[in-house]
Amino acid sequence: MIKQDAPGAAAFSPGRRDFVARTALGAAGLLLSPALLDSCAPAASHAHIQGGMRGANFSVGHLLRDPTKLPAPSRTVQTDVLIIGGGVSGLAAKRWLARHGRREVLLVELEAAVGGNAAGGRNGVSAYPWGAHYLPVPDVRNRELLEFLQEAGTITGFAPDGLPIYSEYHLCHDPEERLLIHGHWQSGLVPELGVPAADREQISRFFGLIDELRQAQGADGRDAFAIPLDKSSADPRFRQLDALSFADYLDREGYTSPYLRWYLDYGCKDDYGATAARVSAWAGLHYFASRKGRAHNATHADVLTWPEGNGFLVEHLRRQAPDNIHSGQLAYDLRETPAGVSVLTYDVATRQTTRIEARQVLLATPYFVTRRLLAQVPDAPTLRPAPYHAPWVIANLTVDGLPQGPGQPLSWDNVQYGSAAVGYIDANHQDLGLQPGPRVMTYYCPLAHTDPDAARREAYQTSYEQWLQRILAELETAHPGITPRVQQAEVWVWGHGMVAPTPGYVWGGSRATARQPLRHKLFFAHTDLSGISLFEEAFYQGIRAATEMLLPA
Repeated sequence: MIKQDAPGAAAFSPGRRDFVARTALGAAGLLLSPALLDSCAPAASHAHIQGGMRGANFSVGHLLRDPTKLPAPSRTVQTDVLIIGGGVSGLAAKRWLARHGRREVLLVELEAAVGGNAAGGRNGVSAYPWGAHYLPVPDVRNRELLEFLQEAGTITGFAPDGLPIYSEYHLCHDPEERLLIHGHWQSGLVPELGVPAADREQISRFFGLIDELRQAQGADGRDAFAIPLDKSSADPRFRQLDALSFADYLDREGYTSPYLRWYLDYGCKDDYGATAARVSAWAGLHYFASRKGRAHNATHADVLTWPEGNGFLVEHLRRQAPDNIHSGQLAYDLRETPAGVSVLTYDVATRQTTRIEARQVLLATPYFVTRRLLAQVPDAPTLRPAPYHAPWVIANLTVDGLPQGPGQPLSWDNVQYGSAAVGYIDANHQDLGLQPGPRVMTYYCPLAHTDPDAARREAYQTSYEQWLQRILAELETAHPGITPRVQQAEVWVWGHGMVAPTPGYVWGGSRATARQPLRHKLFFAHTDLSGISLFEEAFYQGIRAATEMLLPA
C-alpha cells in the first residue's frame, strides 16, 4: 500500500467513515503522458525551489546482476540467524525471534535506513512519509498486531467490552479527505458532484454488493475476504474470482459507470499500483470487503496515521529489537554449507566485503532479489506468475501556502478526479501544535500507464527537473498559483514499489509453496508472498517465517 488512502463517500452513499466501513482502503489515478503534462506546465519559474532526487539505491542493488566486481571478503562473522532485508517483514521477524529468546540475530539492509516502502523522512518543517502512510483500524482477531500497537502507544487501553481504545492523536483528524471534481472540492472521494442518476444507481448497487461480501463466509466458515489473506475462505465460489481481471468482472456485472470505474481504478492503483484491468477480481473485491476492524472509539472506517506515515510503525518495530541491525549492506553469493548458510555482504560505505556464516537465513526480500540470492540453490522456490512490481514516484513538497478553490477545505487526503496522480496528503495534518506557516504535502503517482519494466526504465531516465515540472503541472491544475509557494521539493522513485495481485497470482499461482522453508536453513517472508503490499501482510509474513524458524528441525 504506497499511498493507500481511505476512500471517501458521496452524499447519496454513507459518509466517509460509514463508506470505508463498507470498503477497504486505497486510491489510484491515470498517469498523463509526459507530452501532455509538459503542455500543462506552469508558466512560473521553479528555479527558486530547492531539492533533488532521493530514492532506493538501485545502482548498488544492481550489482547483484554481476557481483564479480565486488571485492573478496576481508573478514568472517558468525551468527545464529541472519535476516536479509530490513522492511516491515524483516523487522517483524527480528522482533518475534527476540520475544522468543533468539537473541543472536543479525539483520542487514541495503538502504541507509530500514523500513522499505514504509520509510519516512524529515526536514525543518515536518516529518513526512516516503511511502505507506496509514494503517486501518485492525480486525480485533489480529491479536499479534494489536499487541504491537499497544506496545507502540497507539492502543492506550481496552474498554470493559474488550475493545481497544486508540490514541486520539493517532486516529486521523477531520477533515479527512476531499475530491476536486468539476472545479469544486467535495467532501469524500466517491464522485458526487455532477454525477448523473444512472451512475449513482450503479455506485449504490456496488456498495450493496460490498456490504454483502464484507459479511460473507465460505463453506469452511471463514470470511470470504480477510486480512491477512491466508485467513480468507478457500471456498471456490470466491477464489475462482482470482482467475479473471477486476475490469472483466465489472463488465460482466454491468458496472459501466465512468465515475464508478474511475473510483475503482483509483482504489486498485493506490493499494496495488495497477489498474482494475491488471488486478484480479478477487483482489479488487478484497480491497473493499476485507476491512473489519472494531474499537471502543473507532470503527473499521477509521485510519491511524502519523506525520512520518508508517515510518512511525517501522521505528517501533526497530526499537523492540534494536541490536545488530546493519544498513548499507548488499547481500550476495548465498550458499548452503554443512552447518547452515554462507552469505557475502558488501558495505557500501567502507567498500569492504564480509562473509557471514549463519545457521539459518531469512530472506525478507522481494522476489526479484530473492531469485538472484538463490542462484546457487538448485531447488530455489519459483513464483509463477512472476510478481508484477509497480513503480511509483513520490514527492515531498514544502510550501509556504496553498491556494484553495471553492468547497471542502484542505484535508488529510486530497485527490483530483481524472488526475495524473492519486493525490497528495497533508503531512502536517496530525500535528496539533503546527502554527500558520510552511507545511509539507506528500504527492503520490503510480506509473501504471504501461508495463512495469517500461515504466521503470522511463522513471530512471527522467531527471529531477523533468519530474518537478510534471509534478508542478499536475498541482497547478488543482491549485493555480502554487508554484511560487513551493520552497523545497524532494522526489523519490520507487522502481519496485509494491506487488500487484494480477489474475491468478493470489490463489492460482505458487506463492504458498514458494514460502516453504528449505532444509530448515532458508526461510522466506515478504509481501510478494502475499500478493498484496499492506503493512498487515508484511507484519504477518515476518511472524509466520519467524515462527517456522523456531520450530525444531
